Amino acid sequence: MTQGGDMTSAAPHPAAAAPHPYTAHTSPAAAPHPHTAPTPPDVTIAIAPHAAPVADVPRRMFGSFVEHLGRCVYGGIYEPDHPTADEDGFRGDVLALTRELGVTCVRYPGGNFVSNYNWEDGTGPREQRPVRRDLAWHTTEPNLVGIDDFHRWSRKAGTEIMLAVNLGTRGLKAALEELEYVNGTPGTALADRRVANGIPEPMDIRMWCIGNEMDGPWQVGHMTPEEYASAVDKVAHAMKLAESGLELVACGSSSAHMPTFGTWERTVLTRAYDNLDFVSCHAYYYERGARSLQDYLACAEDMRGFIATVAASADAAREANHGTKDIALSFDEWGVWYSDVWNRQEAEWKAAAAEGLHHEPWPFAPHLLEDIYSAADAVVEGSLMITLLKHCDRVRSASRAQLVNVIAPIMAEPDGGPAWRQTVFYPFAEAAHHARGLAWAPAIDSPKVATETWGEVDALDAVVTWDERTRSGLLLAVNRDVTAAHGVTVDLAGLPAAGGDGVRVARAVVLHDDDPHRQNTADAPETVVPRELPVSTDGAGLCFDLPAVAWAAVEFTI
Repeated sequence: MTQGGDMTSAAPHPAAAAPHPYTAHTSPAAAPHPHTAPTPPDVTIAIAPHAAPVADVPRRMFGSFVEHLGRCVYGGIYEPDHPTADEDGFRGDVLALTRELGVTCVRYPGGNFVSNYNWEDGTGPREQRPVRRDLAWHTTEPNLVGIDDFHRWSRKAGTEIMLAVNLGTRGLKAALEELEYVNGTPGTALADRRVANGIPEPMDIRMWCIGNEMDGPWQVGHMTPEEYASAVDKVAHAMKLAESGLELVACGSSSAHMPTFGTWERTVLTRAYDNLDFVSCHAYYYERGARSLQDYLACAEDMRGFIATVAASADAAREANHGTKDIALSFDEWGVWYSDVWNRQEAEWKAAAAEGLHHEPWPFAPHLLEDIYSAADAVVEGSLMITLLKHCDRVRSASRAQLVNVIAPIMAEPDGGPAWRQTVFYPFAEAAHHARGLAWAPAIDSPKVATETWGEVDALDAVVTWDERTRSGLLLAVNRDVTAAHGVTVDLAGLPAAGGDGVRVARAVVLHDDDPHRQNTADAPETVVPRELPVSTDGAGLCFDLPAVAWAAVEFTI
């Protein structure tokens, strides 16, 4: 997670539980949205006959991120005094919402936090674990939760773990020892330590991030491209010697605004190509005032350019190594983050901290980065998910950052309070539970909207997935137009199943509010929820109206 920077840039776990059967959360407020009159059709979304799909939809596309930051861990996933807490101290209400969200893979434990973290501190009996200072967020870390505990949480949540290692203050030796601890067969010192700590079987963690945002000057131990290329090459090589089936993620640029964006990826991937499988991408977005709402709604154009730039750098590294494999993209931090608020808070803290030496205790689990999201934020996140799915040939993993309390779809109230869904919960959950099989990037004929940043862009964007096994499909669409509703016609003739008994709508919902800045809150958590979307069919396609600033999902069968 980029700290203090401009962030407007840019296979299931073997023990995973069955996914929670997500349906749109309903309430008396979730009646069908009123329409005064049908909107004349002016948008066509079509999959042409013989059109090729983008790729299969990877299950890791629906990942999330848990960092020791603010109340994400303490007061988020872990609160032993909460009425719903289980025997391990995990909040049952948060676990239930995590399963409902459909998260498949969780990146842990950072983020900036990992660059000054000793993984050993979070193992063994809690009463014997050391209390440390976290330099990333200037808080006190009691190490009540570590890899042992997070492994147990992930089993309950039904998620895979993507584990990050410290390349800031540590490196090769610590990474190899952590690998032996979590994945080693009993009979060696570190594997036996895990067994003694109550986990007899290897954790079988396959995907590892080698550091975090090492290009950033806010990062403990940050490096030049050449320094990091050398370090990641050595660590990746050694980890693959220990366990060749690992999938290793190199740090990419921490945002598209970094001065080395693109060249960082080319330098790192060219040097360490042989032992790397992924390169990370990080991008956050937020609205910069009322006049920029139209640009904000179109910020997926930035993500599309980000993906193209990193993919080109990865391809250049492949060619330089005369290789045959493609380095995949792990978009392991994405979402809406009002980082301008954090930047102001950080600037105030730095100004105060500069006034002499300080001896006051650093806070424990403070309220940090607890953004409350609007209807417009949900539409943007729905648009970003569409973009990721339309590029799933290269983006093979993604982590919506973060999971609980910290810029999160799930909020957990303290002092025995409830957990509740933010507006951005719904577009993610719909895709996570129903985007299956193959993804298609349809041809879109749409009116344009004018943006200051990207010029004219399509008002509508969409993606289609089709699962031949269940013979079910999903259309995800957004109307990015601030002012106008649009009538949409969808032609699905190019799908492999077309021509059977015709298209039938299983379920259709829309997320929209006449005030795009309306939010859910702890006191009113069902203010902005998906509503029924009226959809008609003609046997071969779909027709519906999409209001201004809206996200929609249509589940269908053929």
